[in-house]
Amino acid sequence: MVGVKPSAALISALKSFATCDIGDALVKLKYPYGGFLDGITMFSPERQAGSTKIFGEAVTVKMVDANDTTSPSLSNHFCDYNEAGKIMYISQPAGMYSACWGGLMTTRARYLGAQGVIVDGRFRDILEQREMGFPVFARSMSILGSNGFTRASEVNVPVQFKDELWIHPGDFLMGDADGVVVIPTTQLEAVVQLCTERKQIDDLTFEALRNGEPIGDAIKRLRR
Repeated sequence: MVGVKPSAALISALKSFATCDIGDALVKLKYPYGGFLDGITMFSPERQAGSTKIFGEAVTVKMVDANDTTSPSLSNHFCDYNEAGKIMYISQPAGMYSACWGGLMTTRARYLGAQGVIVDGRFRDILEQREMGFPVFARSMSILGSNGFTRASEVNVPVQFKDELWIHPGDFLMGDADGVVVIPTTQLEAVVQLCTERKQIDDLTFEALRNGEPIGDAIKRLRR
């Protein structure tokens, strides 16, 4: 799949599943941490509720400490690198006290057609985000802007989430009320196959439970 654009049918199939389905498939495929971006949850348009789901290719942004004078710098504001139908993923240095995303950036991102933003760090202006109905997934919030704290250094470069779990430009991201998962382009077809198989098993398991079968028996019979 590297360098090959996924088919519309494959993308449609992936979108039909939830983050939990995809995470379970990636665990079976032995992908680090099942692609789960632990600690990042939905804040807008609702707080871990509702039917909002974002799914699209990643546009990555690497933030650095504002005092870092050795890392590269961008010629344009990082928000201008948003692309229609894609999701901006921002990697903020751990432990930062400030936000790196706010209402002004959401206004620009919406104009450019971005699906949403995922921040491995903090954001602010939550009421503005919700008023615009813009999907925001993050670790936490801050009342402080980025000025004097962080700056954008690079766009569309691999960024590390944890250990061997990285987000690469063009990887697919999905976020819903349960959380966020990253799907590497090399695993798209395998994920669809496993999710499709598991959905059939889940449907049979739910039917058995609704008909009164003990859950232990149903799992042993159907989910080996």
